[in-house]
Amino acid sequence: MKKYELNMSSGSILKNIALFSVPLVLSSILQLLYNAADIIIVGKFDGDNALAAVGSTSSVIHLLINVFMGYATGSGVVISRYFGGGNAAGTKRAVSTCVSMSAIFGTVLMAVGIIASKSLLKLMACPEDVLGGASLYMRIYFAGMPAFMLYNFGSGILRAVGDTKRPLRYLTVSGIVNVLLNLFFVIKLHMGVAGVAAATVIAQCISACCVIRCLVKTKECYRLDIKNLRLHKHEFAMMTKIGLPAGIQGSLFSFSNVIVQSSINTFGSTVMAGNTAGSNVENFVYAMLSSVSQAALTFTGQNFGAGKFKRIKQGMWTCLAIELFVIFSVSSVVVLGAHQILRIYSDDPAVIDVGARRLSVICFTYFICGFNEVLVAVLRGLGSSVLPMVTSIFGICGLRILFIMTVFRRIGSLESLYFTYPLSWGITAAVHGILIAVLWKSLISHRTL
Repeated sequence: MKKYELNMSSGSILKNIALFSVPLVLSSILQLLYNAADIIIVGKFDGDNALAAVGSTSSVIHLLINVFMGYATGSGVVISRYFGGGNAAGTKRAVSTCVSMSAIFGTVLMAVGIIASKSLLKLMACPEDVLGGASLYMRIYFAGMPAFMLYNFGSGILRAVGDTKRPLRYLTVSGIVNVLLNLFFVIKLHMGVAGVAAATVIAQCISACCVIRCLVKTKECYRLDIKNLRLHKHEFAMMTKIGLPAGIQGSLFSFSNVIVQSSINTFGSTVMAGNTAGSNVENFVYAMLSSVSQAALTFTGQNFGAGKFKRIKQGMWTCLAIELFVIFSVSSVVVLGAHQILRIYSDDPAVIDVGARRLSVICFTYFICGFNEVLVAVLRGLGSSVLPMVTSIFGICGLRILFIMTVFRRIGSLESLYFTYPLSWGITAAVHGILIAVLWKSLISHRTL
């Protein structure tokens, strides 16, 4: 094996998952530090309204990009299968298709985001005192969407062959640039939300350039030939089969979060700011479980390509055990130190209290979300992406919307609103567990899904 690649179809399962996950956890944390730097600096130096403005855009941004990001998941599964099965020609075609898609999707998103930002925020009942800053942040953020897509699809290619080390290096460089530019634009130039958005875009361009250069320079089977970039019909169809349902699932998931955010917006800018801070801290916990589920996806894809079906099941149980241990450990620290951590974001006691209330409800139930993420990753790695999509439509999106329209309207408290998360995770995870049990019998019987 080459220096950066990781063959997950042989050797110790726990060691492979750890070698894959640890750099990815660090990468995810660095990526979150982009957002944290935005929120902390703008909250400290431009006020709570600016903090609310940046935070209120998160759910609508994810709503727009998640359909396309599903294709990054589909690309990773296809490439990991080709790579695990030793198909160099297929890997090369898949890489070309993956990068071509990222350029097209990035351009489309840039146009849609710049044009529709303000209208979407108004639909979410964004308060007038926050709307101007939030729409400005979104327009600038979406101007950098081509770079965002190129980096995420490109790093997905590297993850598919087991390389999580180089994306970590690139994010380290761009993360440092992002923080320094945040400080310069906000404190020195007094640019406020426009400054943090511009800093993020510049950092994304740097990370995109690094990952594309890596793919162009490598001599391995996943080398990118820019002169021959195109969409290959067969590979695009395979990526669509897995990626489109994954994208729809992610987008519908984000739609339910938009509904939740709209309900939070009705409490006013102070609650919005506190929720933003709490959610940002919570995302660091999510980074842990997301990294393990990414390992489960690549592990399943490579072993499926190599025909090692028993090993897939062993890998799934290993990932579930890791999720349980990591989430309880990290969540304990976050909940116990919530008030101290949240003071980094704001000095307002009311803002800190709201953030702590969110963390106390959600963090200790995050292991349910972790189980759900691993089970979905295994299903996608096995080639089944439609079933998780359908399950999520009803189990997450439908249930959350129904809960808000009934229970939340009757109770009206923030805690009741936050309870929609663990409830929807638990029901959906149970269904995904049943689906894997049924599909596994089909896999063993026919060696195909």
